[in-house]
Amino acid sequence: MTIARLESYDDFLRVHFTAAKAPHHADFHWFWLRHNSELDRHPITRERIVCSSELPLELRPRLVRISEDATALDIDWGDRADGKVSRYEANWLRTHAYAADRAAAPVPPSDVDSITVDFARADEPPGRLALRTLEHTGALIVRGFGTDTEALIETFTREGLSVIETHFGRIEDLRTDNTTNRNTDQLGYTDSAIQLHTDQPFLERPPRYQLLHCQRPADTGGDNAVVDALAAAHHLADIDRPAFDLLRTVPVTFHRKQKSFERVLVSPLLDFDAPGGFRIRYSYFTLAPHRRPFSEMEAWYRAYNRFARLVRDERHQYRFHLGAGDFLVYDNWRMLHARTAFTGSRWVRGVYFDAA
Repeated sequence: MTIARLESYDDFLRVHFTAAKAPHHADFHWFWLRHNSELDRHPITRERIVCSSELPLELRPRLVRISEDATALDIDWGDRADGKVSRYEANWLRTHAYAADRAAAPVPPSDVDSITVDFARADEPPGRLALRTLEHTGALIVRGFGTDTEALIETFTREGLSVIETHFGRIEDLRTDNTTNRNTDQLGYTDSAIQLHTDQPFLERPPRYQLLHCQRPADTGGDNAVVDALAAAHHLADIDRPAFDLLRTVPVTFHRKQKSFERVLVSPLLDFDAPGGFRIRYSYFTLAPHRRPFSEMEAWYRAYNRFARLVRDERHQYRFHLGAGDFLVYDNWRMLHARTAFTGSRWVRGVYFDAA
């Protein structure tokens, strides 16, 4: 039995074996490997001399390599003064494989080119193109449409969508000198960074789609990011099922309170049974204080933070900059969106849509 190759991930190592029969590969958490290192056994009795509680859960190796004869795996944990490495024989790994031939759920995609089209080269109206692609990608960026927002709205209404007016109005002019909208006492009308969130989570039925149409980019900053929360949820279920189950079952309170508007809604973050399909509600700035039993509060925060770290990792985000005339349209039930802080007179128009 030999090792053919390795694949390193944030939380685990995938070992591919040169075996004619299953398993052909197996996944091992870094912590499991560290806990089972032969370096932590008594030299005479071969009993463990280190308890797992003495090891940091976030421990990651400094170096991982296959031995010269490919019969073993060597890991340098970078925590030993004598420079010794942990060795794991291929046969031992195969015998103790607890995740043999595991098919891992992928992390959220990040190739922004895969969701970007040039309006001048598109062979169909942007509204039709968006509806055709959003089901698969969750988001679409169109470059070079122009700055006529009413004309852009018309392309979506021709495809059977209706503009959804909210407590901000029909069209949001997201700019620091806004004079056209109601209830502008919220982050969207400032130059501050806004971390990942969904819009209107405090409504029983949040608008399905949002259009962000750039009229004028910022002098500096103002970049956008979107994350496929459906892919993130599937990935979380694959790597941490208890955390996924908590996000799917624990109700949280969303509370939007402004000078002239207030709304409260209680719901889990992840809803796979919502009418119309998957729906995520995720908005750190409208979350009310969590109320969980004392014995469950830390577990809840661990689950929530695990998901937050997953989606806030830039490797799992579509990141891009909108120029004048470009627009982003995304599925607000599936995607999270964010922007960076900016300087200058950035102006983006926001419109919500839903099925007519």
